[in-house]
Amino acid sequence: MVNIPVSFDLYNNDTESLILRTPISLGFFNFKWSDLPEGDLPSSVGTMTITPGIEYRIRTSEHHEFQTYFDLGYGNNFTTGTNVGILSAGVSSLLDFELKQADPVWVNRLFFAGYTSFDGKQSETYSAIQSGIDIGTDIHWRWDWLGVDVEPRVFAVGYWYFDKLRFAMPFGEDVLVSNSLEVGATLAFSKPIFWEWMGIDRLGLSVRAGDGIKAWRLLFEFPI
Repeated sequence: MVNIPVSFDLYNNDTESLILRTPISLGFFNFKWSDLPEGDLPSSVGTMTITPGIEYRIRTSEHHEFQTYFDLGYGNNFTTGTNVGILSAGVSSLLDFELKQADPVWVNRLFFAGYTSFDGKQSETYSAIQSGIDIGTDIHWRWDWLGVDVEPRVFAVGYWYFDKLRFAMPFGEDVLVSNSLEVGATLAFSKPIFWEWMGIDRLGLSVRAGDGIKAWRLLFEFPI
């Protein structure tokens, strides 16, 4: 899966911000880990979603931030030819810790999402809690060609679904997932790279597994 963040600041000050988000996600199948060293992206695109929405952030203290969002978007399953409307909303708590130079961030989120096919024949909702931590390595270097400082960071996050999450498989029966665990690593940039509207402040890779499902993610933003 590739998640491409696209966002624009509508309002921003020292403690609050209002952001317009239009992220794009592409889901692939038959993609092997051995393809990555050669830099090849998979050619088999299974799904595409675009979910524009509004996100509000407020800094409640020096070490804590509260976030909430609402998204309304569109998705297409190229395998089945299904077009769907997507709705999602959630709240989040981000807590910074002081641990030597690792600067860990503990993140807890509660969110809801659902979709309905345009023909009205398919409809599904799910809600979940996720909790995870993102930790720095205190290893830094400078990429002059991008004009940023870089630090490798690692993370782990668990997901618990109130309603089992259904994965539609291109071949074979669908799989229901009740919980999953994701681990990965990112390169954190001191400021967003490339285009400001795209806001790429991380670049990394992770794997999420649970109930027999394994999914690789290419990351271009804060991973949790």
